[in-house]
Amino acid sequence: MPAPAFGSDEKPRPLLRTMLGDVLRRERREQRRTLEDVARAAKISMPYLSEVERGRKEASSEVLAAVCDALRVELSDVLAEVGRGLAADRVHRERVLRLDVALGRRAAQPARRSGDAYCLAA
Repeated sequence: MPAPAFGSDEKPRPLLRTMLGDVLRRERREQRRTLEDVARAAKISMPYLSEVERGRKEASSEVLAAVCDALRVELSDVLAEVGRGLAADRVHRERVLRLDVALGRRAAQPARRSGDAYCLAA
């Protein structure tokens, strides 16, 4: 499992194989098709397809192409959806950036008091 990006308290980055499996499984289920049906059409074993969908196996480009053909979806569309998922994950991982730091200024640190409120802008 990859190390967290910024600190030990953060969850690890998602794996490409996990994201691909999620997209393939979602597409198969939306089509109301069984693992057996798609595996047969892709000419791969049903247990292997299951492992790919669960992100346990790293599928080759040939296997991904065969599964996409069996699902009648474009590989590029699957990869684009995975890319959007990875981008969304990155947005959720970004830390709050102080405005003075972003602008390259050094702000004086006011004394903090009980009950102070902070406004964060995105």
